[in-house]
Amino acid sequence: QVQLVESGGGLVQTGGSLRLSCVASGRGFSAYEMAWFRQAPGKDREFVASIRRWSGDSTTYAASVKDRFAISRDNAQNTVYLQMNSLKPEDTAAYTCAAGVRPYASRPGDYDYWGQGTQVTVSS
Repeated sequence: QVQLVESGGGLVQTGGSLRLSCVASGRGFSAYEMAWFRQAPGKDREFVASIRRWSGDSTTYAASVKDRFAISRDNAQNTVYLQMNSLKPEDTAAYTCAAGVRPYASRPGDYDYWGQGTQVTVSS
């Protein structure tokens, strides 16, 4: 069992940056594929980024955030991060981290554990 708690959301202007954190409690954090999803009001949950388990030497991004966002992990701190740069109003959403065992997964159903989410609002 893994519990996930996100932090770092907030209000930022267009072009600004935020760094989200997701701290995991429970056993075996390094063995999990970790991902960030987001959901805007009235829209489906959307894949943002994922990072491979263990060393995290491979990452995957949605086309809409590639080259602006960066996912990373610190296994010693049981934490996964999402660095978000050049933010746009369309990035406004609730961001949630997730843990699973399937590599390269991008569907919500592929992940087993979810946090409560943190709100990111980008003003124009």
